[in-house]
Amino acid sequence: MAMKFTLSWLKEHLETEASLEEITDKLSMIGLEVEGVEDRSKELAPFTVAYVKEAKQHPDADRLRVCIVDTGTEEVQVVCGAPNARTGMKGVFAAAGSHIPGTGIDLKKGVIRGVESNGMLVSEREMGLSDEHEGIIDLPEDAEVGTPFAKIRGLDDPVIEIAITPNRGDCLGVFGVARDLAAAGLGTLKGAPTVTVEGSFDSPVKWLRDLPDQAACPCVVGRYFRNVKNGPSPKWLQDRLHAIGLRPISALVDITNLVTFDLGRPLHVFDADKLAGDLTMRMARDGEEILALDGKTYTLDSEMTVIADAKGVQGIGGIMGGELTGCTEETTNVFLEVALFDPIRTATTGRRLGILSDARYRFERGLDPNSADWGAEVAALLVRELCGGEASHPVKAGAIPAWDRKLTLRPERVGGLGGLDLPAETSADILEGLGFGIERGKTIQVQVPSWRPDVEGEADLVEEILRLYGFDAIPVVPLIQETALPHPTLTRRQRFTHLARTALAWRGLNEAVTFSFISEPQAELFGGVPDNLRLVNPISTDLVIMRPSVLPTLAEAAARNADKGLGDAALFEVGPQYRDDSPTGQDQVAAGLRAGQSHRRHWDSTGHPVDAFDAKGDALAVLEACGAPVANLQVTTDAPAWYHPGRSGSLRLGPNVLATFGELHPKVARAMELRGPAAACEVFIDRIPEPKAKAGGKRKPLLALSAFQPVERDFAFLMDAGVPAEKAIRAAKGADKTLISRVEVFDTYAGKGIEPGKKSLALAVTLQPTERTLTDPEIEAVSEKIVAQVTKATGGELRG
Repeated sequence: MAMKFTLSWLKEHLETEASLEEITDKLSMIGLEVEGVEDRSKELAPFTVAYVKEAKQHPDADRLRVCIVDTGTEEVQVVCGAPNARTGMKGVFAAAGSHIPGTGIDLKKGVIRGVESNGMLVSEREMGLSDEHEGIIDLPEDAEVGTPFAKIRGLDDPVIEIAITPNRGDCLGVFGVARDLAAAGLGTLKGAPTVTVEGSFDSPVKWLRDLPDQAACPCVVGRYFRNVKNGPSPKWLQDRLHAIGLRPISALVDITNLVTFDLGRPLHVFDADKLAGDLTMRMARDGEEILALDGKTYTLDSEMTVIADAKGVQGIGGIMGGELTGCTEETTNVFLEVALFDPIRTATTGRRLGILSDARYRFERGLDPNSADWGAEVAALLVRELCGGEASHPVKAGAIPAWDRKLTLRPERVGGLGGLDLPAETSADILEGLGFGIERGKTIQVQVPSWRPDVEGEADLVEEILRLYGFDAIPVVPLIQETALPHPTLTRRQRFTHLARTALAWRGLNEAVTFSFISEPQAELFGGVPDNLRLVNPISTDLVIMRPSVLPTLAEAAARNADKGLGDAALFEVGPQYRDDSPTGQDQVAAGLRAGQSHRRHWDSTGHPVDAFDAKGDALAVLEACGAPVANLQVTTDAPAWYHPGRSGSLRLGPNVLATFGELHPKVARAMELRGPAAACEVFIDRIPEPKAKAGGKRKPLLALSAFQPVERDFAFLMDAGVPAEKAIRAAKGADKTLISRVEVFDTYAGKGIEPGKKSLALAVTLQPTERTLTDPEIEAVSEKIVAQVTKATGGELRG
């Protein structure tokens, strides 16, 4: 929903010589962004008033007439099929070559049943004005030939549409927009409404308030009008409403719409003869219903403010009135409502009921509290002028809430906060133009006007000054460079999150982004949570708990992929998991989950079911990328209960657990509907120690890439089943720290052909030469060192 108004409407409040383009440019520059300008005069420029000198029967068609048309510059012959085409009438002429907006055709000269036709006389539908097409447009006799049709019908007035930010409810009336433009130097503001209409009798309808929270409707004013005549509103008012897309209804209703869009003050009128006694501002009762003016019936609840009489609810406070007490052309007695409603309650009610009305749009952004008084006077003046009748004395309930506040502006703060040094007088003049009260001195004492509830402090005043003076006037100043090279934007610890993502992606996992909420059964599978992690208002019945682990949401995603035929999943997420609701009860975790088959080691090999080693490799890759001392980590078998008790572990640095890994417990995997094997890891990013820079010590050497082909050799050792694989890996790496770049386990086996209590452990060792290509004897020598080191460390032997 946006704010619309015509150029002539704006100029009723703003005396200016500025062009349309200057006005729209200035609106955008002061924060009232122009969303569009509709200028029908350009589209309708080819259409002019013409005089039909003669209209005679077509010689070969009963329903056609041949017309001689005087366009003001020439006489042309037009074949017309309209039944109302006649000699002496004035219509709207479109010359050949014109674009017809209602039909989308480009008009050409033609021959119709043997008679030449140059142009056409058009109907309203062909002009795109209405669906009327029974005849051509018939203009009054005093219409001047040659005059643009847009001017005759008032369609030469451009319509401007602007977007209003939530804090600028004061610009949801044309007068407020004009005030901003005047303060920006684009003209002079014409006076604000200061009318007073004297009443001649006491209103038979009174206002009552029965509210547990007085802020729901702090003040309401009303006036009773008797013996009014509610017919169609005058043409100028209808044209104004038509221009902004509103349908004129009747004079009384059109008056409320006019004041809403002209001054930003929503109103409502009741047919007083349909009311049962006085009107009460109260809270709705659960289950109460109202047939609203939009023809729909709404069910209300006890959190909604309503206007009710003895019969029931007759209006939804701040949103929409009821149809049963609405004004019709038969209305002769009227009661006017001018109320203040709580913005938050109004917005909440509108969202629950699904109603976005012009009134709600303004109330939820905040009205001028004084408008409760002056709005009743403006409306009374218009009712008396357009509908006649007599006005009662105003009736009022409640009081206008306190809005008065003063702020102090130090002139130098405009430069300090906004970067634009302005004279104190200039700043004071801008604020004064916006309606702020000003007391000038060493500091400027500012009285904030009632219609600006968004201005709360000195910084807001600075913003108003900069906005009106022009942000483009702020000088461009280079940032001061304190060092030759800029400092990193992120700290080392902040970079851990990015490094973890990169490491897991290089490991072949796909990143997932999941909710931080899980169901209660899932939470119990992963350790459970305290009551303070249960959501009071969950978005779904199965998303009720803050997750104690990232793994449940990854497992759920893997199960969904399996349901769609993608059984081999490799997913990771870097995100939060929760221990409690305290400020320190959240952990940043890099979690990975693999399900099904792992990737193949060679192009001609098959994959293997994922296992704890895959998960361990993922965890170590993250830790290594973040600079953790991977070589000093200890592996323990105390992983949480959601891991397989014999195929899982933790990576520790002293007492600090940096990561957990392993296959998921079969019970957990089944509950999460994972059909095959699944292995996972959790790396606690917040626990990874930052590398310590040693005073005068060596920095980490730059990456040195080798131009020589690496060599990979596989070794299988037979050893006791209880020997940790880590021992074999460390021993193999220590055989030649310069040449050996990588050692990893690719297979472990215990079964047929292996002695009981023994296992076969297969290692893949990568040799990376840096000076020359390795010869066979050199490779054999390194291989012998590897075998010797592993045999010594594990007590195993090389399998034959």
